[in-house]
Amino acid sequence: METGVFLEVRRESQSALLILGCQLEEHLPVDISVTPTLLEVKAAEHCETIDLPVGVRIAPSSCRGLQYVSGDGLHMRLRVQVDISTKLVPAWNSSLQAQKCCVFYCQSCGDNIMKERVFLRVLPLPNENWSSLVEEWCCHPDPFANRVLQPCHDDCFLGDTYLLVNASNESCVPETKGDQPESSHPTLTNNSTLKSKENTRVTCKRCKAILGERVSSETVKYYITEIMVQPAVNDIKMIPRSQFLESVISQHLVAFTSTRCTFRFCLQGHDGKTYILLWLLNSDTLLVESTRKSSSGSDFTLFENSSTSKPRSLEANNAIKILYHPCTKFCNKE
Repeated sequence: METGVFLEVRRESQSALLILGCQLEEHLPVDISVTPTLLEVKAAEHCETIDLPVGVRIAPSSCRGLQYVSGDGLHMRLRVQVDISTKLVPAWNSSLQAQKCCVFYCQSCGDNIMKERVFLRVLPLPNENWSSLVEEWCCHPDPFANRVLQPCHDDCFLGDTYLLVNASNESCVPETKGDQPESSHPTLTNNSTLKSKENTRVTCKRCKAILGERVSSETVKYYITEIMVQPAVNDIKMIPRSQFLESVISQHLVAFTSTRCTFRFCLQGHDGKTYILLWLLNSDTLLVESTRKSSSGSDFTLFENSSTSKPRSLEANNAIKILYHPCTKFCNKE
């Protein structure tokens, strides 16, 4: 018998929801013992001991709200003490520093899309809504209206969801969809923006994933969800796609809420269409859960597991809690 365990801890309130998997129903009656550092489940001749991660301690006497939910498992609420570092996973751009050598990889296949590069300047771009803020709060017109910030050679500009690099070095530009001889390149408008969106997509030469777009003859925009930036001295560390996206999006939501007075966001496509609404409920959650699937098929795992932990070990992960609402025509006509 392998009991699935799910423990959702709120750091600030020091409270937790504990769920023991629905496979208990197959072994009734069951005796469950809760101690500060472990859980013990006894059923017939079976006895299972589950150790909590170091730094997580339960107050057994605080157990309340005990109920069995069919198809889910045994629920209970407890007080907990957490002594685990709140240090977040390094941000996606932590390797992007001035005077530091870095390498760009395709996140999907790990192909090298930019050779070792040292940027002399790594600068954040103004917020995407900067122009509208100037119009609303300033008595003078926006002096930068209709002007585009273009990185010079050895510059890297960081936006909220992308980064801009200079394309003068041919080694940094992967295959561009619709590449043609130099004499037939797409024409440029007055502000040096390429006309054909379709022909300016930058794709990976190996897996053909869309990495970004060429916004002008000298500037390439890379989407942060499609590339990895790592120090040149390290070997590439591939991250599962879903785990990488979760990490990037959660880091951005937490960063946005810490600098702006909002907890509500929307995800839009390049066509401006809104696909999903997000509401950040809390960012102080710690999830403790089983790392293996139980024999009965019940599985609580929310994070893709890449570790080689023992079957009954529990893994702790920092997490954020989000309320979401899809905006497809079948789910939300408005």
